[in-house]
Amino acid sequence: MEKDVYDAYVKAGRISNECLQYGKSLMKVGVPLVVVCDKVEEKILAMGGKIAFPAQISLNQVAAHYCPTDNDPLAFKEGDIAKIDIGVHINGFIADTALTVDFGGHEDLVRASQEALNAALKTMAVGVRLRDVGKAIQETISSYGFSPIRNLSGHGLDAFTVHTQPTVPNFDTGDNTEIEEDWVLACEPFATTGKGSIFESSNATVFGMVKMKSIRGQFARDLLKDIETYEGLPFTTRWLSRKHGVGKTQFGMKELINNGIIREYPPLPEVTGGLVSQHEHSTLFHEGKKLTYTRPD
Repeated sequence: MEKDVYDAYVKAGRISNECLQYGKSLMKVGVPLVVVCDKVEEKILAMGGKIAFPAQISLNQVAAHYCPTDNDPLAFKEGDIAKIDIGVHINGFIADTALTVDFGGHEDLVRASQEALNAALKTMAVGVRLRDVGKAIQETISSYGFSPIRNLSGHGLDAFTVHTQPTVPNFDTGDNTEIEEDWVLACEPFATTGKGSIFESSNATVFGMVKMKSIRGQFARDLLKDIETYEGLPFTTRWLSRKHGVGKTQFGMKELINNGIIREYPPLPEVTGGLVSQHEHSTLFHEGKKLTYTRPD
């Protein structure tokens, strides 16, 4: 790994940590989710970072991928359990981090994913098998009486790529693949009161580019000009509707989806309606050492 790449990851991590904690400080009962997401994204840019994917806040049984629309009325309320997940990049090199805020009565569930992440980070090192990282997560979450979500996992990070190989499992999958030098991994345990599985719902507001090709509709072409500026990274309709309007954005996005130019990343609820907590950090392995570069230390 070249020094400029290493330094880019470290800078992205520093910004992501500060912005995540800033987002946490804004999460109060009665505050709309969209306000927090907007302010976090503004702070990322103000600190000299770029947005690797839209800031997302998923409540209660939704594990991930909830991104509010421009005028979304959804606000935090007593009893919620809220996951905030943010991504920052410097020259394409990404920091991915998340935490959970408890609005009442879910202390053990929050602690389960936090301690599972700590156990995973302690286990991770060059030469360690991925199954052993998953085992550490599974055993920790199970010790609290909850289940890990098995069909969500951590992942590799690469230039302008949020999700790449390898998979970092949340249970012992039997994968004997060993962590290698210069890998960059995002580890993200999800703990749930439910069965331990999620499904793709509907009404996606997060999207990603699949491939570029010509499109006939003017609305779709106008949107595509903006989408190209996101450099292949995920984006949200909120960014587009503020410029193009809600109606034009909805019409154009439908055409882009139907033509296979973009794909949807819908919200991911737990199959039995179980509550979900999540914590996440990104770690790089370089010159025989590991650096969890999204942590403040």
